[in-house]
Amino acid sequence: MGQATIGNMRSWIQWLLLAIILIVALGLRWTGLDWDDYNHYHPDERYITWVATTIEWPSDWRSALDPVQTSFNPFYWPTGGESDGIVVHQGEARKFAYGHFPLYLGVAATRLAEGINPGLQALLPEDWLLTRDVLNSRNAIEFRHLTAVSRALTGLTDAATILVLFLIGRRVYSPQVGLLAAAFLTLNVMHIQLSHFFTSDPFLAFFVVLALYFMVRSVAGAAEKRTSEHKTTGKSNIHNFPRCHSLTCNILLAAAIIGLAVGSKFAAIMLFLPLTAAIWLGSKRQRWRLLGVSLLAAFVVFFITNPFAILDLGCEALTPALHLGPITIPDLDWRSCYLQNIFKQGGMVRGDADLGFTRQYTGTYPYLYPIEMQLRWGMGWLLGLFAFAGFAWAIWQGILYTGQRFSAHSHGERRVITPAADAALVLLAWTLPFFLTTGSFYVKFMRYLLPLTPFLMLYAAALIWGWHNRSGRVLVAGLVLAVTAVYALGFVNIYSSDHPWNLASRWIYANVDGDTLFASEQWDDSLPTTMAIDGQLRRRTEYDHDQLTWLTEPDERDSEEKLAQNLKLLEQASYVAILSNRIYGVVPRLEHRYPLSGQFHQLLFDGTLGYQPVFANMRAPNLLGVTLKPDSFVWPELQPPLFVGEYLNGLPGFNGGRFDESFTVYDQPLVVIFQNIEGKTAAEMRPYFSAD
Repeated sequence: MGQATIGNMRSWIQWLLLAIILIVALGLRWTGLDWDDYNHYHPDERYITWVATTIEWPSDWRSALDPVQTSFNPFYWPTGGESDGIVVHQGEARKFAYGHFPLYLGVAATRLAEGINPGLQALLPEDWLLTRDVLNSRNAIEFRHLTAVSRALTGLTDAATILVLFLIGRRVYSPQVGLLAAAFLTLNVMHIQLSHFFTSDPFLAFFVVLALYFMVRSVAGAAEKRTSEHKTTGKSNIHNFPRCHSLTCNILLAAAIIGLAVGSKFAAIMLFLPLTAAIWLGSKRQRWRLLGVSLLAAFVVFFITNPFAILDLGCEALTPALHLGPITIPDLDWRSCYLQNIFKQGGMVRGDADLGFTRQYTGTYPYLYPIEMQLRWGMGWLLGLFAFAGFAWAIWQGILYTGQRFSAHSHGERRVITPAADAALVLLAWTLPFFLTTGSFYVKFMRYLLPLTPFLMLYAAALIWGWHNRSGRVLVAGLVLAVTAVYALGFVNIYSSDHPWNLASRWIYANVDGDTLFASEQWDDSLPTTMAIDGQLRRRTEYDHDQLTWLTEPDERDSEEKLAQNLKLLEQASYVAILSNRIYGVVPRLEHRYPLSGQFHQLLFDGTLGYQPVFANMRAPNLLGVTLKPDSFVWPELQPPLFVGEYLNGLPGFNGGRFDESFTVYDQPLVVIFQNIEGKTAAEMRPYFSAD
């Protein structure tokens, strides 16, 4: 473990470099906040914002904590709630599987923007995104304005994560390591992308990093205090340390922030592992008392910021019966709407729930698949290799240091106090269990690793800067930064072009008559999007819509009846819109489940069913005319339509290989529209589907 050397770089240089890093971070995170022209193409963000529009300051405080009467409860549509442009299901229960605290923060930030709007608009350029969207100079409806403000808040929160990561790196390793880790996180493409969505993950990552910062302070401060006592006549020098540096103060701050983290996403419950480690490493007395007080502090903060997680008991939340030898604990209904959602999310990530949007993970390997996706897309190959190599190095260093502690204790030797090493153990008490748990999930969305990636950046920086060859480490650090910066700039550049679904919608309005039947795919969106074109509002309701059900609902299987229904729709439809690889990236791979449906997409692509592609568009990371193209077809082993292949080949660049569907489906999908040219009947199409 490296000893922290805060004084080996002049303070003003540290903060100047950090300021530059944070400015770059905000630039990358605030570029393209209107990446979908606020058409709400991210379904999680769409639902969170939908709920947020109904969160209002209560008119009657006597009912503010009543789960049914209040306007604060994410689990219940308020009676009388309304907002322009959306439908509010008044007086009905609703499912809300996300953290409550980010929801409240987004609403509060929007109300603040509305309050400061008149004073700032006149001082800022009219065409700035800040003026137009965040301060709402164009008077957009709340559904859009809240999205703009909350996305800006998400980006600001992720930039704050970078700041706190620097503080951790400076204390545990050195200012150079802290700055390098901050620079790595600034350029981390997964963080840049998720900063453009109003979802809970960036808030979770921030509170995780902040909580661990105070745990690191508590352990390092306690170790430094003991070291100072050993160097004196035995009298305590506690008065040399400011009160904010005391173990108890920092532990309680960490506990309070854990309450905010759990209030952002339940996965933060694992923060009690490093908190316990920090208490045991930092204190020899009253450990259990301090742990108990910390648990209470975390609960109080959680309750204040997520009151209806405790108060709303209007749902069914069952835990199955447990048989422990002769003792049987019966099944219990906790009635908690919060626990109901937690249980459902737990079933989803374990693969117990049969959901269409999670079947892509069938056949993927625990740990290896998440690492692969980070190397290919989340971080880029070079930064990703150093990140996971640094993780392995940090684990090995932790094993060695723990062995030294145990050996010294068993021989009755006085252990040399090493504050940085103790602090690094606290970090490992988070990163290792979190990775072992999250990496084992059946569902492996890339965003699940967001609370881990800041520390992977820290480990990468510590590994590189720990090399004894000064010129070598500077060269390697510069190379990793340069390569990652190219990728980050290329990624942000996707937001300089219009969203493919917007372009496809404009093409439809310009080329397809109204009342035409469009077939889309279940579990995906549909086209066209309602939008203003040349000052005229065009609505999706001008066209008829229906859904192809290849991916099926939960627990459904292929059947002749399902095939007949889909072929009948293909016979009647004039166009089929394939908005992403969400369906064709999964169904052809699962032949055992979809022996009939799995044949559809290749038959469609080949023109066998009488459809021909007439529109294709995508956006992907690109810089100076070179594009890094996600390959939608390699994993399901499909041949793209000739029209699409020519379009993709016309984009100079590289094939990035397979990808996690969640990486592209929201902001950079490949959309293809097929026209029914031959008008084949269902009976004519049926023989092409082999029953073998």
